[in-house]
Amino acid sequence: MFHQINNRRETIVKQKNKCFSFIIVIAVLVILNTAGQYVFHRFDFTADKRFTLSEKTKSILQKNEKQVIITVFLAGELPPAFKRLQAAVSDILSDYRAYAKTNVKVVFVDPLAGLNQADQDTVINNLYERGIEATNLSVKTEDGLTQKLVFPMAMIESDGKEFPIKLFQNLDTRGNYEDNINRSIENLEYIFTSSLKKVLSGDNPRIGFSESNGELSDLQLADAIHTLSGSYLVGRIDLNSIDKAGLDKLKMLIIAKPKKPFTEAEKYKINYFVMNGGRVLWSIDQVNAELDSLRGRSGQMAINRDLNLNDMLFMYGARINYNIIADPANSAEIPVSTGVVGGQNQMELVPWIYYPVLLPDTAQSVVKKLDGIKSEFPSTVDTIGARGIKKSYILTTSAFNKVYNVPKLFSLQMVGEQLDPRSFQSKPENVGLMLEGNFPSVFAGRPLPATITQPYSVQSIGKPAKMIVIGDGDVFKNQVSEQNGNPFPLGYDRYSQRTFGNKALLLNIVDYFTDDDNLITLRNKEVKIRLLDKAKIKLEKTKWQFINVVAPLLLLILFAIFQHYYRKYKYAK
Repeated sequence: MFHQINNRRETIVKQKNKCFSFIIVIAVLVILNTAGQYVFHRFDFTADKRFTLSEKTKSILQKNEKQVIITVFLAGELPPAFKRLQAAVSDILSDYRAYAKTNVKVVFVDPLAGLNQADQDTVINNLYERGIEATNLSVKTEDGLTQKLVFPMAMIESDGKEFPIKLFQNLDTRGNYEDNINRSIENLEYIFTSSLKKVLSGDNPRIGFSESNGELSDLQLADAIHTLSGSYLVGRIDLNSIDKAGLDKLKMLIIAKPKKPFTEAEKYKINYFVMNGGRVLWSIDQVNAELDSLRGRSGQMAINRDLNLNDMLFMYGARINYNIIADPANSAEIPVSTGVVGGQNQMELVPWIYYPVLLPDTAQSVVKKLDGIKSEFPSTVDTIGARGIKKSYILTTSAFNKVYNVPKLFSLQMVGEQLDPRSFQSKPENVGLMLEGNFPSVFAGRPLPATITQPYSVQSIGKPAKMIVIGDGDVFKNQVSEQNGNPFPLGYDRYSQRTFGNKALLLNIVDYFTDDDNLITLRNKEVKIRLLDKAKIKLEKTKWQFINVVAPLLLLILFAIFQHYYRKYKYAK
């Protein structure tokens, strides 16, 4: 009797405990859901923190009080690689909406959906005028190559301003997109945050390309100027005529391949610009070697080019040497005539060791994740002791190189020379140098140049400034079509049809120089994409289909049969 009563009591206690536990679980869930309406937090357990926004991005989103509309044109039927990019864009913009203080509206649209060919052409032209460009992809399928027109672009709009964003970075013209998609995913936070900041601030920094000393022409700089014009006010600067007020409005000065010596008055204005915190990009040829001068001639003697800049660069902490680097291990190709067949010149692409492909230093955020940079007859760059100046090499050759001092005779017959590998065993040579800090004045204690009528209030030590010195004047020069005279994209080689990282280098430098928040550090994020082995998938397709589809069903059937006979055996006794 007592035993039954005790069992009943134990059963009642257990039931009460279960009910109490159930009520606690329900209460906790209700509290968590209620708190979730007011408090947002994301737990990111990925090793590379791919779903975590930086503090800089969060700060910009939380300080903004304007409504933002982000239209993503990457929608509709997409190749698998671009679906990954689309998913990554959707994920990161979900975070932007979550952290934003005000409403951030995100819209995915397929601009060509349901349109006939005539309407599609109209839409494509209208979008192009707004900066939204289509990309025609050659997509590999089991049946071969198919053409697909996609818009890997987005548009940010706020307060009547809009800014186009290119989501797909470093397009590989040979059709291999996997690495580029991964690179694009890594850069998503940077491009969205930097673009959002430009739209919200409405600030368009002024960038000037100097033109008073025989620098690259408008045609040779056409793509560089066009590319930068989307985000900046870009123009040519004549150092002879620009005055103090014009220099004060300038944010960045680019000096690309001057051929004539700089006057003391021009140097005085550059020095004033640097002393007031200006940013200068020097792209300098210290040697007058040109490939075009070799064609149809027995050779060209490369000699020093006097630009009257050595004393200025020396004071700032840099020196461009009078030499030329050859790199047979990593160089671009040039077309060379191999004879005449049927009255037609036969051209062949051969490596030209004096066109080294420069390697970005991956430790520096300004050149991180860039492709190789094509150069033409580059010279080495050294650092000079300058107090208070931080110096960082950003571009180097490979370790298999040789440095030739000038004067030196060059000819196209050199492409057939047999090279001695032992003479090229060296260390990487530096071609690009970044300088940051408070630069000393070149004109401290010196009289004013004759043509400067009034002093520009130059201090002996300037405000914090930045500059990059590259020992090659052709890094930012685009090639020009011989058929129609139109410029090719910067970094694109019309002979090998290879795209180098020259344009990305320019964009990175300009972003780094004009953005005081140093958002370019967001490029340091690395997202590892574990891609499947396509060759293995093709060979073992049937095997893995069986393992993933048929095997689970067989296991389920076997388990059901086992359970049936087990229960029959157990309860038949």
